[in-house]
Amino acid sequence: MAFMCATGKHRKPGRVKRTTAQAAGVAALTTTGVIGTLAASPALAAESPVEQTGLTPVLAVNDDVAEQIDAQAAAQEQAAQEKAAEEAAAKAAAEKVKQEREARARAAREAERKLLNTFVSPIAHSYVSTGYQASSSLWSSGSHTGIDFHAASGTSVHAAGSGTVVSTGWGGAYGNQIVIRMADGMYTQYGHLSSIGVTVGQKVAAGQQIGLSGATGNVTGPHLHFEARTTPDYGSDVDPIAYLRKHGVHL
Repeated sequence: MAFMCATGKHRKPGRVKRTTAQAAGVAALTTTGVIGTLAASPALAAESPVEQTGLTPVLAVNDDVAEQIDAQAAAQEQAAQEKAAEEAAAKAAAEKVKQEREARARAAREAERKLLNTFVSPIAHSYVSTGYQASSSLWSSGSHTGIDFHAASGTSVHAAGSGTVVSTGWGGAYGNQIVIRMADGMYTQYGHLSSIGVTVGQKVAAGQQIGLSGATGNVTGPHLHFEARTTPDYGSDVDPIAYLRKHGVHL
């Protein structure tokens, strides 16, 4: 026997249909802003339990809250920009300090290089009175191992270049003498001094006064005997005029 619904009677909608209809209603109310009004009413909220529909409710945010959010976002963005600017300024300052330090180091190296390559005549405003390898019975080797500069006793004697003093004191036929190891590895010797003004181990610069000329040792009169050597010892002499000329000193 078939059963039919009574005429004029309607079956209660199923749960699926009710949920779908409620979801559609929520969507409609959301688009019209009504749900915001309902949500704002405690009485309606209490009397109308919200059925779980699976839809995310959309709540309206008032202008004050929106302005606060915008202000906070703007403040955060400004803080980020200021931090970035500070970091950039710090980086630029550090780079400037680095460049200045490197520039000073380059200048110091250049100054040191220039100093090491600077040479002068041992006696200022003088001339060579006896040349290198000149022959005479006055010298035990039979020839002059250096050059003599004309100089009255007490004339200032200068280091020909930068170096370190390796020997001072009495040198036999050389009288009072000074031997300096030059920055280029060569040696220079200054003989017949009346006074010595440096000590062994002392660093000297080109043009620095190291003593006074005189007539000590085997001499016929006051002058400065100057030698250029490959070692600090007698017998390793080279042409001192050529040595000085190589370093820019023309006698």
